[in-house]
Amino acid sequence: MEAPADEQLYPIAVLVDELKHEDTTLRLNAIRRLSTIACALGPQRTRDELVPFLDESTDDEDEVLLALAEELGNFSSCVGGNEYAHVLLRPLETLAAVEETVVRDMAVESLCKTAELLNEQQMEDHFVPLVKRLSSGDWFTSRTSAAGLFAAGHTKLSPATVDDMRKLFARLAHDDTPMVRRAAAKSLPKLANVLSKEQLLSDLIPLIDSLSRDEQDSVRLLVVEAVISIAEKLDPEETKIHLLPILKNMISDRSWRVRYMIAEKYVTLSKAVGDEIVKSDLITSFVQILKDNEAEVRTAACSQLPGFAGLVDREVVLGTFVACTKDLITDTAQQVRAMLATHISGLAPILGKEQTLENLQPLFLQLLKDESSDVRLNIIRQLEQVNNVIGIEMLSQSILPAVVELAEDKQWRVRLAIIEYIPTLARQLGPDMFDKQLGTMCMSWLADPVFSIREAAIVNLKQLIEVFGSEWATATVIPQIARMAADTNYLHRMTTLFAIATIAPTLDCKLLDESVLPIVLSLADDPIPNIRFNVAKTLEALVPLLKQSDDTAEHVDNKITPVLNKLGDDTDSDVRYFTHKALLTGKQ
Repeated sequence: MEAPADEQLYPIAVLVDELKHEDTTLRLNAIRRLSTIACALGPQRTRDELVPFLDESTDDEDEVLLALAEELGNFSSCVGGNEYAHVLLRPLETLAAVEETVVRDMAVESLCKTAELLNEQQMEDHFVPLVKRLSSGDWFTSRTSAAGLFAAGHTKLSPATVDDMRKLFARLAHDDTPMVRRAAAKSLPKLANVLSKEQLLSDLIPLIDSLSRDEQDSVRLLVVEAVISIAEKLDPEETKIHLLPILKNMISDRSWRVRYMIAEKYVTLSKAVGDEIVKSDLITSFVQILKDNEAEVRTAACSQLPGFAGLVDREVVLGTFVACTKDLITDTAQQVRAMLATHISGLAPILGKEQTLENLQPLFLQLLKDESSDVRLNIIRQLEQVNNVIGIEMLSQSILPAVVELAEDKQWRVRLAIIEYIPTLARQLGPDMFDKQLGTMCMSWLADPVFSIREAAIVNLKQLIEVFGSEWATATVIPQIARMAADTNYLHRMTTLFAIATIAPTLDCKLLDESVLPIVLSLADDPIPNIRFNVAKTLEALVPLLKQSDDTAEHVDNKITPVLNKLGDDTDSDVRYFTHKALLTGKQ
């Protein structure tokens, strides 16, 4: 028995009301529920009623249209599957021509997803006419969207249609509107992936050549990705003949934005064009961009330094690139020096121990003394890579003194970076050399005026104990913590408790019971309430650890419970609260 007509129309009626509601949130929710409504309607009514209605509902806020474009890209199952997926093309075509860029981009993405579901006949009958309509639209918005559709479903088209589509794309690449040419340039890599080598040589490379000389630098810079995509498909000789002239012009482009894009993609580009062109042409060009007039270009080139150095001979790195880095270390732009500091250590594995000591070590030391904290931070973070090449003994003799000096840097972020690097050094130095070189410094961080440094120093202690073991902790860490517990500065006493709670899991039960627990209990009568409630929190952390051993479990009742009972009657409400939590832990 069929439902009454009113019931059949109910979902559409509700959707109409919600999509016309003044509240954007309600309209968005209605869009998000489209699949539910379609399920209620069934595929036939969804195709006949819902989809046409949605095509008429594209006069809305961009946020709602964006959601609609996204939803339609996953709507094929709601209209009856791939056989009927073409009915979604019409509303998506409308959305692909709206003014807002993000909506158009999402509509293009959904159109490409839908094209993958269509068969050859549907492509010829529905998708290709859609692309042609968008390509010949009066407004540039539709033509920009069309540029992103030519690669979709390309393998399903007949040769004659493919030829027509390539000619149509060429028209867009020469469009009078820069935004359309930019869209065409952006779409070139995808198109390169679906065309044959013959089509690349006959059709696409002339377009790339034309776009690489476009009057708009925003168009020219997008050609770089296309050059990479095509170079990967050509043999070295074809690349040299067809792409190298284009590439050379772009490396010397009048716009720094184009040169920046080349610099940023230099390693990827070099791998795509092959070793022969790298050796014959791109080494000189790389030096050129390392010495570029614009700081942004030099910065991007520095990021490519180790990657490109790995593609050329070691002699070239020594004779050419190291000389460039010596100039870049004194670059007037801080961002250049900071990027160089991040990547210069990547040359060490390429050059080896002897050349690193001779050529790179002086540069590291100079960067460690740079006036910019960002430069110093970046070189510190990369020292492990250098250590793996030259060994800890050479590192401790040359670079370690500079690291120790930076441990007292006025910039707390520099001190923090040093702390994060300490466990790595510790593994290489061993306990004896570590205590001699860095031990005092590590303990001094526990009293640093900056909380973040004290917090990091505590985590650092835990990591060091994991490296050196409980015996080292007994001899080095526990005595320092005991001294801090008796300090007149309440922040130092607080740090003591934080440190104990953090390092406790790395210590054995006997050490906790005999050396650590007495320090905590001694602070239970501290005049500062914050200290007392942190005593309760620390005891709460220690109880489960002490209970792990039969020898120390009984001390929970003998030593800890009486202290907690006393704190439970404290005048401060916070102390009583945390004490109650600790007592509950002790009873478990």
